[in-house]
Amino acid sequence: MKKQMHRRVCQTLAVALTGLGAIPALADVNIGVIFSLTGPAASLGQETRKSIDLMPRSVGKEKVNFIVLDDASDPTNAVKNARKLTGEDNVDLLFGPNLITAGLAIADVANEKKVPLLSQAPIVVGPDKHRWAFRVEPMADVMVGRVVADMKEKGVKTVAFIGFSDSWGELLLKGLTKTSEAAGIRIVATERFGRTDNSVTAQVLKLVAAKPDAVFVGGSGTPAVMPHSALRERGYGGPIYHSHAVANKDFLRVGGKAIEGARLAVAPVVVSEQLPEGHPNKAVGLAFDKALEGKYGAEARSSFAGASWDGWLITEGAIATALKTARPGTLEFREAMRNALEKTARVVGANGTYTMSSEDHGGYDPRSAVLIEVAGGRWKLVK
Repeated sequence: MKKQMHRRVCQTLAVALTGLGAIPALADVNIGVIFSLTGPAASLGQETRKSIDLMPRSVGKEKVNFIVLDDASDPTNAVKNARKLTGEDNVDLLFGPNLITAGLAIADVANEKKVPLLSQAPIVVGPDKHRWAFRVEPMADVMVGRVVADMKEKGVKTVAFIGFSDSWGELLLKGLTKTSEAAGIRIVATERFGRTDNSVTAQVLKLVAAKPDAVFVGGSGTPAVMPHSALRERGYGGPIYHSHAVANKDFLRVGGKAIEGARLAVAPVVVSEQLPEGHPNKAVGLAFDKALEGKYGAEARSSFAGASWDGWLITEGAIATALKTARPGTLEFREAMRNALEKTARVVGANGTYTMSSEDHGGYDPRSAVLIEVAGGRWKLVK
């Protein structure tokens, strides 16, 4: 029954692959998966993990195995997992993680072991690590730029930032700085907080005192609720924007009425049925949401699960290509996988459309992103 479900999902999303080469495999295709299933980033990792159960266990006639490990939201654990997967399990691909810090750490292992990494986190590595590191998530500039465009349309002249005191917060601040300057919007206050902090009262008081036209919260998941709620409690009435990393049901559940009106740019899968006809990602998004919610219940969708699924669509094509010239479990196969990933061309997924190259190992089409807001405790498409 489970195998039949996988086949149906694959057919529904139009990703069934044919025409594989006749080279016999000496081993199964093994994919090493690393997500944050426990720890502070578990709410994101658990979402990303959901799609693994929907992924087909074969490509053509070749069996595909997924070996899933938890990094406990710790980059050190992520590296240990990556070394186990590349050393003991001889995986053909590293899939994940969902944290940037873990992704950057794993990139070192990927390059050392010559195993392609398809990160679910938007990592940017140096030229010496670029060859074996790929990503699915769009860069912060894409999503932050989308909300900055909305700020400009609303006549916002000044904005304040409050974000995580880590690499994700820094990435979002850089994205806001770059895109707001281009839009003629001035940043008038910058504050930080930790993912596990219990209060942001002091930071919020400084933001309110700066009297910004809008506030951008550079967080993710449920921890991003706290500054939003605190701003409203302190009487701030301007628009509050968030990063795309809050787009899951836990953010809505924990935030409740306090986050009404929150705006963010997000992958289209979150509001697939609200997309206009003709949106390139609507059909895939609808089919994926139906499969995901059929397994995990209503409102199980998230951009994190969508990114993981899109990662599979990209991976599946790379496996099919690599099988034509090499056997799984060999350096030749991993090289062929790497080369195929780099040639990804217009893969239409639930979260977006992807075209990679030797210079761009992400290839997310910025036209895929949409703007949404919280209305009545649900996500509502704005434009």
